[in-house]
Amino acid sequence: MQELDSFRSLLCARRAELESVAEGADAAGATVELDQSRVGRLSRMDALQAQAMAQESGRRRRLELQRISAALARIDAGEYGYCLRCDEPITVARLHVDLSATLCITCAHAAS
Repeated sequence: MQELDSFRSLLCARRAELESVAEGADAAGATVELDQSRVGRLSRMDALQAQAMAQESGRRRRLELQRISAALARIDAGEYGYCLRCDEPITVARLHVDLSATLCITCAHAAS
């Protein structure tokens, strides 16, 4: 595939971006202190909601990092850009939309 180096660069840049965000986001998912004498009930609810959102963002970030690592491994193995189900090439347009796509559009529709 002609654009393999471009895809590798984009994947590495996205990985670096996610890792950078993860460093600053760890504190947001920390345990919320429930001291009623210091914080009102609504403030605690806001803090709990913010904590839950931060934890979910972290989960999604870790999942995307795993997908990026798998895509980079497929590049190294010479398997990037091929559907894992039918072994047909994944269109370049689809890879531009989702750099870590593992299925062609036909197989992706069949899986959903």
